[in-house]
Amino acid sequence: MLIKRSERHRGRADIAGARSNGSGSELDRRTFLRRSGVAAGALATLGSLPLGGIRKAEAGPQPPPGTTVTTRKNICTHCSVGCSVIAEVANGMWIGQEPDYDSPINRGSHCCKGAAVRDDVLSERRLRYPVKLVDGRWTRISWETAIDETGDRLLDIRQKSGPDSVYWLGSAKFTNEAAYLNRKLAAFWGTNNSDHQARICHSTTVTGVANTWGYGAMTNSYNDIRNAKTILQMGGNPAEAHPVSLQHILEGKELNRANLIVVDPRMTRTAAHATEYVRVRPGTHIATIYGMLWHIFENGWEDKEFLKQRTYGVDEIRKQVAKWTPQEVERVTGLPEAQVRHIAEIFAKEKPATMLWAMGQTQFSTGTANVRASCILLLATGNVGHPGSGANIFRGHTNVQGATDLGLDVTTLPLYYGLAEDAWRHWCRVWEVDYEWMRSRFPSKTLMETPGIPSTRWFDATLLPKDQVSQPDNLQAMFVMGHGVNTITRMPEAVRAMEKLELLVVCDPYPTAWSVLSERKNGSYLLPACTSFEMDGSRTASNRSLQWGEKIVEPIFESKNDYDTMYLFARKFGFADRMFKNIKVENNAVSAEDILREINRGGWSTGYCGQSPERLKAHMTNQAKFDLVTLRAPKDDPEVGGDYYGLPWPCWGTPEFRHPGTPILYNTDLPVKEGGGTFRARFGVERIVKRKVMENGHEVEREVHDNLLAEGSYSAGSEIKDGYPEFTLTVLKKLGWDKDLAPQEMEMIQRVNSANPDAVSWANDLSGGIQRVAIEHGCSPYGNAKARMIAWNLPDPIPVHREPIYTPRADLVAGYPTLPDARQFRVPNIGFSVQKAAVDRGIAKEFPLILSSGRLVEYEGGGEETRSNKWLAELKQHMFVEINPADAGERGIRDGGWVWVTGPENNARTRMKALVTERVGKGVAWMPFHFAGWYQGADLRLKYPKGSDPIVLGESVNTLTTYGYDPATGMQEPKATLCQIRAE
Repeated sequence: MLIKRSERHRGRADIAGARSNGSGSELDRRTFLRRSGVAAGALATLGSLPLGGIRKAEAGPQPPPGTTVTTRKNICTHCSVGCSVIAEVANGMWIGQEPDYDSPINRGSHCCKGAAVRDDVLSERRLRYPVKLVDGRWTRISWETAIDETGDRLLDIRQKSGPDSVYWLGSAKFTNEAAYLNRKLAAFWGTNNSDHQARICHSTTVTGVANTWGYGAMTNSYNDIRNAKTILQMGGNPAEAHPVSLQHILEGKELNRANLIVVDPRMTRTAAHATEYVRVRPGTHIATIYGMLWHIFENGWEDKEFLKQRTYGVDEIRKQVAKWTPQEVERVTGLPEAQVRHIAEIFAKEKPATMLWAMGQTQFSTGTANVRASCILLLATGNVGHPGSGANIFRGHTNVQGATDLGLDVTTLPLYYGLAEDAWRHWCRVWEVDYEWMRSRFPSKTLMETPGIPSTRWFDATLLPKDQVSQPDNLQAMFVMGHGVNTITRMPEAVRAMEKLELLVVCDPYPTAWSVLSERKNGSYLLPACTSFEMDGSRTASNRSLQWGEKIVEPIFESKNDYDTMYLFARKFGFADRMFKNIKVENNAVSAEDILREINRGGWSTGYCGQSPERLKAHMTNQAKFDLVTLRAPKDDPEVGGDYYGLPWPCWGTPEFRHPGTPILYNTDLPVKEGGGTFRARFGVERIVKRKVMENGHEVEREVHDNLLAEGSYSAGSEIKDGYPEFTLTVLKKLGWDKDLAPQEMEMIQRVNSANPDAVSWANDLSGGIQRVAIEHGCSPYGNAKARMIAWNLPDPIPVHREPIYTPRADLVAGYPTLPDARQFRVPNIGFSVQKAAVDRGIAKEFPLILSSGRLVEYEGGGEETRSNKWLAELKQHMFVEINPADAGERGIRDGGWVWVTGPENNARTRMKALVTERVGKGVAWMPFHFAGWYQGADLRLKYPKGSDPIVLGESVNTLTTYGYDPATGMQEPKATLCQIRAE
């Protein structure tokens, strides 16, 4: 445990006082296991559990004799690993819980959060009924009143200020179907101001990875890590953030005798398992990778054949890497040459090698460039497209992958179609809605095709002068479903913006920090949502596998599921008939299966077209048939034969085509029909550049046509033995394959584009025929291209090290400044001005400690749900800051003592306990980001609706975090800012 036991004993009175049901007897180990539904063998991932500290947690009554107990299966609602949960239900009550031993993902194990999910549903701390703020007091209202009042005010704001003045902030806790519906709701409302948690965790991953080799997702899987010979963890701590994934990592390490290299500023619980730990300065990710590549290129360890056949731009990368000599790498990162050379050699030679990352790589103003650098390292060593290799990117929340896929993003419609007219016409065809009507919902066609405001900047769009916000008016209202305000940086400014909003509507199972942070007296509404255990629907794990969760119990108290809530608002807004035209609604209850079928009808570009509800349900029923490592079921099985577990996207064609899913992206060793693939041809077939060439002994500049298609590399069984472009009807005709289209497929292609059917592509052919024919001939529908080491459409086409906005190394800023100020995502990004001012003012002298943040195993996300869980709240009772003993000694700070931590913006200050530890190096401090309920030293418990305050409260690290945004995505920079710490 992070807090010493003596501290835990001191804190028990706080827990007991916070609980409303504090009576009962002490629990022994066996009773705890039985009541929480955890088998003894599952405790391996729980860590040490001080059983004397488990206090007065009441189990539900046993069912009467003769009562039928049924079991139902759903997915843990916390991280993205995708663990299955088996619930025991009697008379409509959830009475017991077991981990699923048949699941190939968690195979009978849970972390502490997974073991406690039943209490997330049954907790008395849940929001029980709708409330609104009346003169500063929470007042109970009915659902009908809530929808009428908020609906009228939203429509008034739309009429007065335009549809862009309402922000639809969605959730990574949504099911796929709810995420899709939420984005569809925003589209019908008439705005692209629609976002969710991926903006603050992996938007830079999606942009960086997709702009390298085609799709913005994990290439392999948690299970496939078992095949690796070298595992490089750079920017993640799965031991706490994704605990069940660690069993796959550690078994790979033990069974394969794999190297486990952990590069992290902090000696984490994951690093404790490493064969080599590398302590690096926060914010020097690119410099570290270029240091590795310097040794790889210098010694000829790169995969030359792979680079020649499957990558574009390596010569330019070599020029950039040449600047990063061992001396410069050590000057910037602090890493000695011998260590950098050692890990570079291991990664290049002991293959297959895989790279793992999470938010320790993404949450920077250089986040997209960081990700691109990681991709370049994988490409240079040929570690993509094979078992045991690839980018194993650990997403955060349970469905942050699926919610991103389904379009909860300010830059795109569902499944990465973008916002151009063709994308809107595609989804209007799927929705059977007239495109001109849809266009009329927006202030202009330009704004309809313009990315919205990222969730990281919503408060800037509220507070900035109107002429600095590129839409008709500032934000006037926030409609929030399942997103904590304490997860976004610059919280003091968010507080001011909340007070300026005309309307704030928050729909969540628990009252979040939105309900207590500001001094709002009126105009706030809290609507009780049910958890995903109280509704049907699918979710996508980080490895791209979809799993269907069945409703375990009916929504408790007066909570509603997300589908029904959105339907009621769509009806209030007057477009429910259009929005739910092909989705069954009976007695205001929406069919989750019908939503997924609509996704299947439109999801060709990402391969969300083959995972029908029926196929996913069959997978959940037959989990035991899937291999632990390959994730494949036996080909002769009548129900799931040959499928990969969860039909990981892309799962091509219609459900009837029965594509098995794609377990490893870009794997040319398998036929496409068997789950193989190539790099995607997203960026054309050639690039025209001006380059200096030698002619008659003289150097002259000429226009050169660079080939972007693969050379001599293709999928097993492909009839085209080289690179090829994306498939359209024109391409099929040139190959003579158009004759393979069925009449009904050709008829649909004609309907998609009657004026020019030859232009219909694999991504907008609603029949699926173009995909089917290409795959039958052994080809990837999206083409066969080279991965791009140069992404010429990004701010830094080749990744460049840039110092964090608030850096302790002012001496490096002149050589490695952030990018110039610019307007991005409708608001200004003044990072350059902020960085320059910080250097000019000598901020690093006043705030000399680097502040970073991360996860605890006990809590999740903003923490409102998990800090309200009586089992988890006992394990971690105080917010804290980790500080190195040398820094603590200089400041007179004792372990467990109260301290004030201050930040360089907004006169921000926070009060918490100090954990003096060598886990952080000198000059570095670290905090968890799961806390809220205190603000700048003030306890806000009494501001929550009565009886619904979380058990554990604490300061948010994001009160201290500062300005800094990735220019390509709007990602915030909480992993490298500055602070000062003083003893109280």
